[in-house]
Amino acid sequence: MITTLKPLQKIKDVIILKKENDIAVNNENELIGVENIYQDIRNKIITAREKMFKHIDNTMTEVYWYVGKITYELSENSTKASYGKKIIDVLSSKLTKEFGSGFSSVSIRRMRRFYEMYPIWSTVSTELSWAHFQELIKIDKKEERDFYELESIKSNWGCRELRRQINTKLYDRYLISPDKNMIINESKKGIIERELEEILKSPYIFEFAGLKENKNYLETDLESALLSHLTEFLLELGRGFSFVASQQRIKIGTEYYYPDLIFYNRLAKCFVIIDLKIGKLTHQDIGQMQMYVNYYKKTQMIEGENKPIGILLCADKDDAVVEMTLGDEIKNVYASKYLTYLPTKEELIKIIKDEKEIYELSKEDLKNE
Repeated sequence: MITTLKPLQKIKDVIILKKENDIAVNNENELIGVENIYQDIRNKIITAREKMFKHIDNTMTEVYWYVGKITYELSENSTKASYGKKIIDVLSSKLTKEFGSGFSSVSIRRMRRFYEMYPIWSTVSTELSWAHFQELIKIDKKEERDFYELESIKSNWGCRELRRQINTKLYDRYLISPDKNMIINESKKGIIERELEEILKSPYIFEFAGLKENKNYLETDLESALLSHLTEFLLELGRGFSFVASQQRIKIGTEYYYPDLIFYNRLAKCFVIIDLKIGKLTHQDIGQMQMYVNYYKKTQMIEGENKPIGILLCADKDDAVVEMTLGDEIKNVYASKYLTYLPTKEELIKIIKDEKEIYELSKEDLKNE
């Protein structure tokens, strides 16, 4: 009797266990379903909030523009400059009492300048916040201001990143890179260059990496610092860059080589190989980069893509050595300086001025030849 019941008991236990497992699976599926619904609702709420905040910011930007328009017209219609100042001070006092510190005399003067820079409301981009415009109106040259405005929109810069790019004179660094003279005309047309060689900078500013000026460090230290701040590094490189690999092993002949950093630029549709050099650039460094570019062209490039580009980022370079090594035929290898600290305004202006003079002299030498 006992022996015949044991198998039945085992079958019963199996059935119970299966039911319990089925319930557990169902509960788990239900939980997964609830989690998916929760994430969907959460994303909708976040998107709605972002739209709401953006709408509020755009509405307030229009209010600030209107305040600027009124105060500007009052000042223009008055024969006395003191009258305009008095009006602003009185308005500030009344508005601050009711609406808070956002309408201080300094803020209202900023609004007036905003109107001066953007006298037609329909030309004011709704893609940018009031914080963006407070940075933009500090720039006097319209073509430079247009350039930063367009880049902020296309690169999705926050206010902080816009300020950093202005402080490190991105516009000037673009202008002295190869064939950048057209950028002024393009910015007027609302166009920003698309070819990768048209977005190279000199110098690159890597102050975010935390490597101090004149501190002894190796190329691996620089590489590690840049990779640990990859978001900032990509922003400094420019639009369209996506990270692919670091120290990617490639075999050429019987030897293995390891290019420092590999990126892909979706705007230029090509691979970008970057090598970091902490010292002065040598002709051997340039030759090695040419080899990397040729390797990626023959083994990685597919139909519809453009030829790979190599960028040598170095602490110092001799333009004559670069020019003689590359010659007239090599058009897709570039050398550019980098700085690991944020220089003063005077230092940066001097660097850019020196680079521009070298570039102009090299163009003149080519003409004479």
